[in-house]
Amino acid sequence: MKRNIYILVVIFLYFTTMLQAQQTITVTKAEVLAKVSENNTSIKISEQDYHQSVADYKQTNATFLPNITASHSGMATTNPLMAFGAKLNQQVLIQNDFNPDILNDPSSIENYATKFQIQQPLINLDGHYQRQAARSQMMATKLQNVRTRDHLLLEVEKAYMQLQLAHKAAEVLEKTLEATLANRKLAADKYEQGYLQKTDLLAIEVRVTEVNNQLQYARSNVKNASDYLLVLMNEPAEATLLPSDPLVLVPGAVQNAPTLPMGRTDIQAMVLASEAYGKKHQADKMTFLPRLNAFGSYELYDDRVFGAGAGGYLIGAQLSWNLLEGTKRFSKVQKSKAAFEKSKLQLDQYVSQSRLELNKAGRMLKDAENKLKLTGLALEQSKEALRIRTNRFKEGLEKTSDLLTSETQYAQKQLEYYQTIFEHNYAQAYLAFLTKE
Repeated sequence: MKRNIYILVVIFLYFTTMLQAQQTITVTKAEVLAKVSENNTSIKISEQDYHQSVADYKQTNATFLPNITASHSGMATTNPLMAFGAKLNQQVLIQNDFNPDILNDPSSIENYATKFQIQQPLINLDGHYQRQAARSQMMATKLQNVRTRDHLLLEVEKAYMQLQLAHKAAEVLEKTLEATLANRKLAADKYEQGYLQKTDLLAIEVRVTEVNNQLQYARSNVKNASDYLLVLMNEPAEATLLPSDPLVLVPGAVQNAPTLPMGRTDIQAMVLASEAYGKKHQADKMTFLPRLNAFGSYELYDDRVFGAGAGGYLIGAQLSWNLLEGTKRFSKVQKSKAAFEKSKLQLDQYVSQSRLELNKAGRMLKDAENKLKLTGLALEQSKEALRIRTNRFKEGLEKTSDLLTSETQYAQKQLEYYQTIFEHNYAQAYLAFLTKE
């Protein structure tokens, strides 16, 4: 008895889990866009890229900010020179320390030194241009981050429309299945009455099977579209999403010749990236010039740890000029120049490709407009043809094959019409994305 109860409990929990896993959640497009903007992994990765570029730019603060270090060291020595120097730094020399025997063979001396050092760049032209390059790269990454977000939101709109289309296709096929089952019942009655042949009844049975298979495929598409949208929202694919916004035609004016905006964020990001390469090239050329740095230190000496019995400072400036480093710097300048020229060519190529894509999107929208009119007309005609043949079939005036042909055609025209609505709406959204600054 207990074993049977245990089995029932397990079965109940299993079916409860399955029902929870297959629950349907209704969502609006605005809700999906908001969740994607907040949780999407690609957007977060893009943000981290921007944070990295900010950190790279801040590292160039070393071009004008000082470098300050502090150290404490201790030693014990019997080396004549080191021992005499340690006493001199500690300011504890006496007359007897100049005795040659003591100078040549001193006893062990302990010395502890606390040292503070500062290095201040004064003239560092290559570092100045490196800083400008890092700033241009940071701004380019920021603009690219904006474009990545816009592109992802376009992908969300497309995925949401695909979900709408998948649900609409399943809905059409469900209604088609209902009509087919009704025709099968009518055909079965006619067959029993002797008004219909066995082959006609079998043809309708085949049609029922076909619609069932198509419906199963449509439901799989619904789950696939739902899972993809959940991935974009960075949520587990444990439910099926149901769009609350219907798949309807979004009105919009068709542009005859859309113009590519040069202020578009991705194009401006490419411009800034090219500028960054130019600044790096300038920085490499500036390495042939000298650098001027100031330096200073303050030192404390004692024979005790962290003692401060004696001290002194040192300040100065250094003009350094690396005259020749083999051919390394010449090659580096050539490499950075090639990278700069390459970035300019890539910018021109990207602008040309963007214009091509924009013109293609404009034509795609026009084609969708024309196709929408034709599919709408074909849908009305196929619907009327199916109505007429269904009525004639009920009266025994129409062949079964003609009825099945009209039924199949009407289902196809419905699917084509909704597919065209999807293509029109996406083309319009894509065109808006390509012309957004």
